[in-house]
Amino acid sequence: MLANANSLISTIQQDVLNMTLNNIWVIITFIAILLIVLIAMATFRSPAVALMPDVTVKPLRSKANAIINLVGTVGGILVLVLGKAFKTSGHPYMKYTWYIIAVAAIMLVGLIVFIFTVKERKWAAEMEEDTVRLGLVEKAEEETGEKRKLSRPELRSLLLILASVALWYIGYNSIKSKYSVYATNILGFDYNFTLMIAQAAAIVSYIPVGIIASKIGRRKTILAGVLMLTTAFFIGNFITPSISEFVMYPVFILAGMGWATINVNSFPMVVELARGGDVGKYTGYYYTASMSAQIVAPILSGLLYDLVGMRYMFFAFGTLFVALSFVTMFFVRHGDSKNIEKKSALEHLDVDD
Repeated sequence: MLANANSLISTIQQDVLNMTLNNIWVIITFIAILLIVLIAMATFRSPAVALMPDVTVKPLRSKANAIINLVGTVGGILVLVLGKAFKTSGHPYMKYTWYIIAVAAIMLVGLIVFIFTVKERKWAAEMEEDTVRLGLVEKAEEETGEKRKLSRPELRSLLLILASVALWYIGYNSIKSKYSVYATNILGFDYNFTLMIAQAAAIVSYIPVGIIASKIGRRKTILAGVLMLTTAFFIGNFITPSISEFVMYPVFILAGMGWATINVNSFPMVVELARGGDVGKYTGYYYTASMSAQIVAPILSGLLYDLVGMRYMFFAFGTLFVALSFVTMFFVRHGDSKNIEKKSALEHLDVDD
């Protein structure tokens, strides 16, 4: 069965090569459009995500980020549902025109809702007032009005967090970006439904993860999530075409829960270290690490798949890089939120009014 799968991959690759050579301007146009799309994403993504810390006090950012990821995952599931509706799984030569139009239409609806509902300046001003009222402004900043620079231990923690982000994104994205190919050509599974299960598990996890992080801390919560994701990918190494597709479902449920646990808390840890109006800059740091990793992941993993074989390297590659992120994250010492003291919070509730 594995020989047949490899033969099918070779046939598809040869067909794709022939079609590309016979339609060279099509691939050039595609690359140009893809470049425009990536530039557009880079333009709006960081400012859009930076809105959350701009309008949310620090101790609540894990919970707020949980809601962001929850909504984002719903969008991801919606795309997978469209994939099922347009039957994208198992059809390497199909036309994607109407599928792409449907996805673009959903994005336009989201843009319209954003324009008419988000009041950025008003909410940011309210957040600044709440930060002062709840005593979350550091004394040095409050007295001088100047932004304090990161100490050496804080800078080391920031670099370790960004290294962790890069490592787990390389591991996770190597699986996510190529799972459709691996599931279809190696295992013979329907990848759309498996990914939908992982997304559903993440949705169920986001809110509880945000609450747990507020109790035990973001770092410990992330470490638990990294262990979950590493375990899921490690188990994936032993799933073969002869095993039932249903075995993959609990693996991806665990992976979805682990990724949710990591994702909810990693971005807030980075912006927690931001000073004053530097939230946008630190958001840029976070996305530089994550997006660079997502560029490197398919290239590096694809090279190893060609050299060693996709069957043997697919889950092994993801397992290795996610496990390495546990090591770097273990030595992080800063980035957890400052708790709001109950007495301070009660003093500002104006209960006597």
